[in-house]
Amino acid sequence: MAAIEHIEHPLEPVFDGRSRVLVLGTMPSPASRRVGFYYGHPQNRFWRVLAALWDAPVPQGSAERAAFCLERGIALWDVLAACDIAGASDASIRNARPNDLARILDAAPVGAVFTTGAKAAALYRRHDAPRWPGLPHVALPSTSGANARMGLADLVAAYAPLRAALGAALEEPERPRGASEPIQRAGTGTMAPRAAATSSAGAAFTGNTRNSSSAVITG
Repeated sequence: MAAIEHIEHPLEPVFDGRSRVLVLGTMPSPASRRVGFYYGHPQNRFWRVLAALWDAPVPQGSAERAAFCLERGIALWDVLAACDIAGASDASIRNARPNDLARILDAAPVGAVFTTGAKAAALYRRHDAPRWPGLPHVALPSTSGANARMGLADLVAAYAPLRAALGAALEEPERPRGASEPIQRAGTGTMAPRAAATSSAGAAFTGNTRNSSSAVITG
């Protein structure tokens, strides 16, 4: 087993004013940190799953992958800002410090959060769900090669609620925006509390339940 190291999250979140869902992992793996983008290990099937959901070519490289997500309303980040971890082993995580998701949630009309893997789901429920109790959360399985019990077809089926959530969001009227240009960072604000909502990957998604008005986005 790799030695435990203290890791500070090195990647910027991917989002803009079009983002409708937020996909969260735990912490970038050593391979993702090396390539400088999310789900960067060649055996991780995340990008193949997303491509299959949209019947699109698998995006290659950081710029293409970021564009793929932004064009489809997907924001990407991780639950943790820092932790002690051995390699890519989520089970080894200690001394976890969460990211402030308000950076995205106060800047874009996100209607649901999806976590990738059991540890990301557990950390989200512990650190973030109490702050946004009415924001639907769907726990998806890990796309890591270590999740050998699930083939690509199984993962595509499990991730169908992500595609469904975006389909539901696109059917809603566009809200007025404070700015139209894509952003990489935004200010913070205050979210109004909402009724609790949570789900697993097998549950049907019924649409965007957030009832707060959209925030003004600043570059």
